Amino acid sequence: MKRIILNETSYYGAGCRTAIADEIKKRGFRKALLVTDKDLVKFGVAAMIEDVLKGASIPYEIYSEIKPNPTIKNVLDGLERFKASGADCMVALGGGSSMDTAKAIGIIFNNPEFADVRSLEGTAPTRNKAVPTFAVPTTAGTAAEVTINYVITDEENRKKMVCVDPNDIPVCSVIDCELMMSMPKGLTASTGLDALTHAIESYITPGAWTMSDMFEYKAIELIHEHLYNAVQNGKDVKAREGMAEAQYIAGMGFSNVGLGIVHSMAHPLGAFYDTPHGVANALLLPYVMEYNAESPAREKYLGIAKAMGVNTEGMSVDEGVKAAIQAVRDLSLSVNIPQHLSEIGVRKEDLHDLAVAAFNDVCTGGNPRPTSVEDIEKLYNIAF
Repeated sequence: MKRIILNETSYYGAGCRTAIADEIKKRGFRKALLVTDKDLVKFGVAAMIEDVLKGASIPYEIYSEIKPNPTIKNVLDGLERFKASGADCMVALGGGSSMDTAKAIGIIFNNPEFADVRSLEGTAPTRNKAVPTFAVPTTAGTAAEVTINYVITDEENRKKMVCVDPNDIPVCSVIDCELMMSMPKGLTASTGLDALTHAIESYITPGAWTMSDMFEYKAIELIHEHLYNAVQNGKDVKAREGMAEAQYIAGMGFSNVGLGIVHSMAHPLGAFYDTPHGVANALLLPYVMEYNAESPAREKYLGIAKAMGVNTEGMSVDEGVKAAIQAVRDLSLSVNIPQHLSEIGVRKEDLHDLAVAAFNDVCTGGNPRPTSVEDIEKLYNIAF
């Protein structure tokens, strides 16, 4: 049996943020909590959403105390802010950090027995849907606006908790590339490679099937076509819109079939060093692709290569594997992604502990090749 869970409603295209007000009003909500971060407030992106709410006379308050790799404290502080605000819905504006925080707030508010936050890790048996949330991404990578997943950092235990819950999915997502125009080159590159990681991992996961393959293949094509241009010229509307669509489409797939050990290995880097998630995924992806080529998913590497623009006519599977990995590595290099863990502050003496944490990560079960702590530690060493 297969299952697909998606948003009730989604909007796409430059300027479509105006739909937020229409959706809030027609659903009968009275007041919103705008969940975002300080940088988006500082640089005027949040004001673009505030203008929509003000223009429709929708009362709102702002919670912006959210850091990258959001913590349990961020969630609990946001929960108290939501309670005090009297709001009955949320607008989550930002990358994965803002949207993941909003998901956790919304779940706990309607399922208070999970107020410790830690008990949400994995597939918690929540009974009630989260507070209705309108998700508005400002990066083209996480696809948190369309997924049933969220990730919260347990700082005390140096752990990223992956939470999977159909009750957390936003009721509406609004993918407006105008909100992404101010992303700096480095963030555009790392979040774009994060989207590519989502697409490739879920394309080769054992749970992949016809519908998820359709999403992920197209996402890979779009990322190959648009990421470089989006990095080089942030005002390129065609490239920004292409990447916005690509990351959403990738999310439609991976949210429903799972990921693999690129994510398992990236999560501890965020927990140990606060490494941006997109950077960690982007760096690790080619190394893990080499490892996973020795799996039943091997033949699908030809499809990855083709989607990445390689002429695969007449290629053997072995040639397709090499071509797919090289195409990913070439794209990564073209947008200046670091290639070694030593470049991003990882310490050699931590590699074993990182491997243990990665092996125990929720995403490990979706890897196409059975793995072990020892194998993962070897991969970290190769990538070091």
